[in-house]
Amino acid sequence: MTLQTTIPVTVLTGFLGAGKTTLLNRLLTENHGKRYAVIVNEFGEIGIDNDLVVNSDEEIFEMNNGCICCTVRGDLIRIIEGLMRRRGQFDGILVETTGLADPAPVAQTFFVDDDVRKNTRLDAIITIVDAHHFMETLEHTHEAQEQIAFADIIILNKTDLVKADQLAVVKHRIRGINPVASIRETERCNIELTDVLDRNAFSLERILEVEPEFLNSMHEHEHDDDVSSLSLTSNQPLDPNVFLPWIQEIVQSFGTNILRMKGIIEFINEPNRFVVQSVHMLLEGDHQRAWKDNEPRITRLVFIGRNLPRDMLQVGFEKSIARESATP
Repeated sequence: MTLQTTIPVTVLTGFLGAGKTTLLNRLLTENHGKRYAVIVNEFGEIGIDNDLVVNSDEEIFEMNNGCICCTVRGDLIRIIEGLMRRRGQFDGILVETTGLADPAPVAQTFFVDDDVRKNTRLDAIITIVDAHHFMETLEHTHEAQEQIAFADIIILNKTDLVKADQLAVVKHRIRGINPVASIRETERCNIELTDVLDRNAFSLERILEVEPEFLNSMHEHEHDDDVSSLSLTSNQPLDPNVFLPWIQEIVQSFGTNILRMKGIIEFINEPNRFVVQSVHMLLEGDHQRAWKDNEPRITRLVFIGRNLPRDMLQVGFEKSIARESATP
């Protein structure tokens, strides 16, 4: 099929905390005159990213409790097949993978399934890189190297957190893995959308050079057994005077093993959602939009990391639950 009759698919990948959701929100809010179907994949069993995506007219499909490149890959195919029955209602598909995804089997999906291959075209694999944590991440996770190797476009993000000589080392290391991908340096994924959308940048020939068995449908991907997720929820509001010191202490004490932490928090007597995120020992949080009238006020906190102190996290979280009810 021609480029005009197939739906372009852009895959957003990158290790945990690199800035994938930040870029996705930019793609959904900038005035480019197009509509996108969005597929968000998360590693934990409860969804956070789906509710961190900005309010938009786009329909968002969420896949939880598994990695898009293995356990929920069939869900990806089914969602895309369902979207094909609604052609004309959107101009493209954006797929945000979990930070632990190997992009090879994700990209492979658009070639090994007959219906998906006939109706879509993989436009580009965009890998977001956390310039501040990249060297450490590369040393300990093979997924990070795969994400660089398969990228058509690399967004070198958080450049404001590193010095010029450190940035040069990171770029040199990236070029050693992938000498042909274009590199864009950004802060908070502030990039021209023409640099990432409708690029027709994916090259099957180049990918076959990286991985000759790419089209082998038996390709399997295994994650580091030490990496796990812990999801904590509460139907009662939390006490900020207890939660905030606790989460700061957790990040300071266990940040080297906490690859990623995200949370949407309801605080007592607070009309706005509080969003908290961390990458290793970098922690940030702020009040976001107001809770909607029909929106369940459920606190959700997800940790992804190695050798997580699960009991300690559970106990500390429960101690943060407010002892009195929030004011209506």
